[in-house]
Amino acid sequence: MRNIVALCLAGLVFLSGSSGAVAPGTPGLPPQKYHLRTVVLDAGHGGKDRGCTGVKAREADVSLKIILEVGRLIEENLPDVKVVYTRKTDVFVELADRAGIANKHGADLFISVHCNASAPSAYGTEVWTMGPHKTDANLSVAKRENAVILQEDNYKERYSGFDPTSPQSHILFSLYQSAHMVNSLRLAQKVDRQFRTTVGRHSRGVKQAGFLVLWKSTMPSVLIEAGFLTNRSEEQYLNDKSGQSYMASGIYRAFRDYKNELEAMNGE
Repeated sequence: MRNIVALCLAGLVFLSGSSGAVAPGTPGLPPQKYHLRTVVLDAGHGGKDRGCTGVKAREADVSLKIILEVGRLIEENLPDVKVVYTRKTDVFVELADRAGIANKHGADLFISVHCNASAPSAYGTEVWTMGPHKTDANLSVAKRENAVILQEDNYKERYSGFDPTSPQSHILFSLYQSAHMVNSLRLAQKVDRQFRTTVGRHSRGVKQAGFLVLWKSTMPSVLIEAGFLTNRSEEQYLNDKSGQSYMASGIYRAFRDYKNELEAMNGE
């Protein structure tokens, strides 16, 4: 746990002094031309890690199909943006490697898509950013998604003593990305609005918790829970090509609006 505290404090000091964490148009700083050049798209789980499951659908498969369609829409309509995928097939990618791909490519944005699991009556979308989880329900979602590291080799050494069952670990890790929180929330709110208004999905809101896959990324990041595979109706929707297309189009439009909004600040 001592390693976690030291790492989080070091990360906060580094990020607080980083010009890359400052939104364009910030008062008191010289104007900087901002262009969103690279986005990393992450399909949750994969390979030996199936994620949550419904009667027929697997989270790893549904998240991949949605992500590939998001990428296709960006590449087709925004050719100036480079799209990088953490995986394009059914393979296992460790959490640190997913964020590492984004960091290696100097990405401006990281978008991770998942599916949810709970009681059969639970339904709706959720959009998450790094931050302190304020309820037990938020913590439980972070624990479930972070538990994948138990399938990785040497996870205790690789994640500096992180314990996926410990609330203290999740709280400390959630501090790391505070420098990118404003723009992460900016995108999350746009995704949530698209789901509610254009796609017509029930929204469970924009939330915050300590996700390892977001913590390791050094840029604005969001994690999208597309719906509950444990709800039979939502499973059918998310396992259908048209449902996946609707979800992807909502994410794409939110991304497009986010890009346009930030780049428009160049002229202010």
